[in-house]
Amino acid sequence: MTLIRFDDLNAIPWKNGLGITREVAVHPHDAGMDDFLWRVSIADVDTASPFSVFPGVDRTIVLLQGDGFTMTLDGAREHALTEPCVPFSFPGEASVAVRLAGGATRDFNLMVRREGGTARLEVWQGPLRHEAADDIALMHLARGEARVGGESLHTGDTVRGPHEVELLPDAVLLVVRR
Repeated sequence: MTLIRFDDLNAIPWKNGLGITREVAVHPHDAGMDDFLWRVSIADVDTASPFSVFPGVDRTIVLLQGDGFTMTLDGAREHALTEPCVPFSFPGEASVAVRLAGGATRDFNLMVRREGGTARLEVWQGPLRHEAADDIALMHLARGEARVGGESLHTGDTVRGPHEVELLPDAVLLVVRR
């Protein structure tokens, strides 16, 4: 089992340099920004900076902490990302402007390359027990506590690979399936 604690993740600039993100996992493991098939990161949004553009990539974002923000896609369509743990998907080539709903926020990002990448995001809520499934790439504990593969997880922890999981009441797990 590969356990990834949030505090062990390195903060790096967004692709456009206007914010900070922490890469949780990438497939293949040595891929860069131009050749990943899927990528998971956790970003801090503390200003009204536009999102980085990722042509040919489908993105799914989930509010983890904070009041959230309103996204304006391509100058027209708006989406309020203000409810925690509710995924929102959008094309990576979209121009995304941001208007904060309050202070700084933190969000979970799944990016999947349309050509060759396969991954999807599910939200599991506790209490729940689930057996290991071979198509699970990773599990991120968005809220609460859980036990995965016999290890205690706390909010912000991630486990790579398929493992048996037990979510305690009020826990929320973000599951990336291949």
